[in-house]
Amino acid sequence: MPRKHFEWKIRDKAVQLGERTLIMGVLNVTPDSFSDGGKYYDPDRAFARAIELEEEGADIIDIGAESTKPGAGRISEAEELRRLVPVLKRLRGKLTVPISVDTYKASVAEKALELGAEIINDPSGLTMDPDLARAAAQGNAGLILNHMRGTPDSWAKLPPLKNPLAVIGPELDAAIHRAVRAGVDRKRLVIDPGLGFGKRKEQNSEILGRLQELAQLDLPLMVGPSRKHFLAKESAIETEFASAAAVTAAVLYGAHIVRVHDVKLMKAAVEVADEIVRTQADAAANAANAAGIGGSNVSRAGRPGSS
Repeated sequence: MPRKHFEWKIRDKAVQLGERTLIMGVLNVTPDSFSDGGKYYDPDRAFARAIELEEEGADIIDIGAESTKPGAGRISEAEELRRLVPVLKRLRGKLTVPISVDTYKASVAEKALELGAEIINDPSGLTMDPDLARAAAQGNAGLILNHMRGTPDSWAKLPPLKNPLAVIGPELDAAIHRAVRAGVDRKRLVIDPGLGFGKRKEQNSEILGRLQELAQLDLPLMVGPSRKHFLAKESAIETEFASAAAVTAAVLYGAHIVRVHDVKLMKAAVEVADEIVRTQADAAANAANAAGIGGSNVSRAGRPGSS
């Protein structure tokens, strides 16, 4: 479907969203992440991986120091900073793409922004630490609001949602209002439906298929299906193919940003999906022009990345 164009403000710059899908590369500096826990726990290896992600085509590097896999417990602010700070210090000034930090703690966000991060990716949608919005506002950071049901240690006990989007939409809207009341410029916000964050397996596919319904919130959309439990197959390569299918669906249904682990492989899928979206937009614009409704205005609005 055609995507609306947005100008996403992060720190002292603006990122254009909509002309193509941006790729956020995941870098977990944890010992227990569901996907690559422990692999980049060492700061030097994490630094090398961040450089590699940029070379492979990542538009944003998202660094997480606390696991949010199902069943994961929380860690202290001190422990999160112990894992995160050495990596941020090594990376400062070494990347040309912005750094995002995946955290729900205001104090961690403040320190990350001091060390050069430009985006805060809150997995809890401001439900765990409401002060995070204030920290983002004071740092002029981009802020991603991810929808989370419950907490990782309670997900297995949660009942299924009868209508996922009927819950996700209003709860994201409430998070948006909390962020704006705390002083965050709406142009700094991105929303994420939170695939896997307290949703049952079959509901994640439903969310992907109904992403268009979140367009009514009038904000850029990020989706992170990569290697989620609902896509797990018998082998790693099969899981990667499943991830590529979900990433493609996310792009076709309106995602502006996709969050992935294997940037190189997913970039190939994203490029094909983007071309399909462009073709659809051109066809819609041509049909509108032929019908004489709106002419060039429709053509501009119909193309991904236009408004």
